[in-house]
Amino acid sequence: QVQFVESGGGLVQAGGSLRLSCEASGSTFSRNAMGWYRQAPGKQRELVAGVRSLGGTNYADSVKGRFTISRDNAKNTMYLQMSSLKPEDTAVYYCNIASWPSWVPRDYWGQGTQVTVSP
Repeated sequence: QVQFVESGGGLVQAGGSLRLSCEASGSTFSRNAMGWYRQAPGKQRELVAGVRSLGGTNYADSVKGRFTISRDNAKNTMYLQMSSLKPEDTAVYYCNIASWPSWVPRDYWGQGTQVTVSP
């Protein structure tokens, strides 16, 4: 079973930036589509952005133009560059393997990384 370690979250003011990282174990990383998901208090987990094995990307409408997803298959690592952050981006962010084209994640998760955006 692949394991994920998310990092890079923190407290930032609205308009600020953060870069999240996701390190995945195992040898199958490069063959899988991957996604960043987030869960805010009282809300369901949602897809933020996805990247296919060779780099095609998909973004939630709410983050288009502000977030950029990327991956480094040689390092088994995925990134999420977040800019122009808004208070509504506050959530725990998770990474996971995703089925394409549905972007449905696997049913196991890492610990996530908390992103808090103050007004």
